[in-house]
Amino acid sequence: MLLYDISREVLTSPVYEDDPKPSVSFLRSIGEGDRYNLSTLSLCTHTGTHVDAPLHFDEDGADIGSMKITQFYGKCTVVTIEGILTGEDMERLLPHCSRRLILHSSGKAFLSVHAARVIADSGLVLVGTDAMSIAPAFNEFETHYALARANIAVLENLYLEGVRDGTYTLCAFPLKLGGLEAAPCRAVLLEEGKGI
Repeated sequence: MLLYDISREVLTSPVYEDDPKPSVSFLRSIGEGDRYNLSTLSLCTHTGTHVDAPLHFDEDGADIGSMKITQFYGKCTVVTIEGILTGEDMERLLPHCSRRLILHSSGKAFLSVHAARVIADSGLVLVGTDAMSIAPAFNEFETHYALARANIAVLENLYLEGVRDGTYTLCAFPLKLGGLEAAPCRAVLLEEGKGI
């Protein structure tokens, strides 16, 4: 089995426009004479590779802590594609996909609201991207809202360099932050029958 770490490093990952950058404070340091290291971390819940819960754009949607963990583990299809995907694009693509779909695009693929609505009716439980957002900047709300209303998890800001198109097993469990709209996660793809 071959494993691909598709997560971005949290402290050095670029942040979405106007989101705060993460910061670390050191409370104890062996280098300063303490017997142990101890630090605190302050970050936006959308920092680095993270999962958006429906609550992010739907006041009545599930928070990240109450989402079913089965959404974040299972068969996943990775597809290289660029541009703003239409509903017609998704209708052609979805018959060849697992219940989890990841768009590999060097940060250049987004869902139109029509594509999001097709996904909402498709049985997908998760859609991911290596872009900072699944939606184009000019239509963040409607695209996210269509996915949120269908209880679809959105996995954003992935690192997919060296990952080929195909079927994998995805493991991308978000931190269990009850009542919040998103959480960072460590995302991994498992490729069966490869490696040691």
